[in-house]
Amino acid sequence: MAAIEVETRGGIVTVTINRPERRNAYDLEMARSMIDAVEGAVDAEVVVIRGAGGAFCAGGALDQLGEPDPRELRALFTTSLKLLDAIRACPRPVIAAVDGAAAGGGNELVVACDFAIATERSTFGQTGPKVGSAPVLGATQLMSLQIGEKRAREMAMLCRRYTAEQALAMGLVNEVVADAAALDDAVARWADEVHALSPRYLEIVKVSSNQWWHQSRDNMTSGLGMLIQAIGSEDMVEGATAFLEKRRPDFRGARAAAADPQEGPDQ
Repeated sequence: MAAIEVETRGGIVTVTINRPERRNAYDLEMARSMIDAVEGAVDAEVVVIRGAGGAFCAGGALDQLGEPDPRELRALFTTSLKLLDAIRACPRPVIAAVDGAAAGGGNELVVACDFAIATERSTFGQTGPKVGSAPVLGATQLMSLQIGEKRAREMAMLCRRYTAEQALAMGLVNEVVADAAALDDAVARWADEVHALSPRYLEIVKVSSNQWWHQSRDNMTSGLGMLIQAIGSEDMVEGATAFLEKRRPDFRGARAAAADPQEGPDQ
């Protein structure tokens, strides 16, 4: 099956991220496919982004960070921003239909969408400093406007996980439903509500509501520049390697080993 599946039914364009074996983390080609799907949905009533197999999205794939290719990573980072731009520029409401974990860049996808509906089992949170990265595409600026600066810093810096009910209380999601079946019903209900409204004036509301996104855009670009400059750093390699090996990262030990090859992390 395709890694990105696009279905159009009853005015709803559903974009499904279909790599459940890695919690729907996306690579460069998947990001480009999502951009094409969102940009191609201008005649839809609603665009829905969801993940397959019990996870929403874990953001950009980490499998190449242990031995990073600067050219490939630069392309993935910059294309990730283009994906969020496409969501914000789409003239139709974009709904994040979350069933399972929305982590790292997946949580920033939720931040970028107009609305978010989650099942009770869903969780939310950033992963940046925990895996040798930083969440500069929404979590370090726009998310503060959605959930408050102190809570956003807590999420972005400490990499804690939050339940769907906590995300609802914070304002990160609009509604929580029982399970995947109820999620489908809720998406259909929201789409029906949109259908009763003027597409032209909905677009005006959406474009006008992007003020804070545009205010944050320069900060995202500069953050990306810093991420690109940090490609191959000890922290990036250690964080990604630890994640893939399912162990706790030892950032200070990795730095010490890099400074003195005779001093390994365990010494």
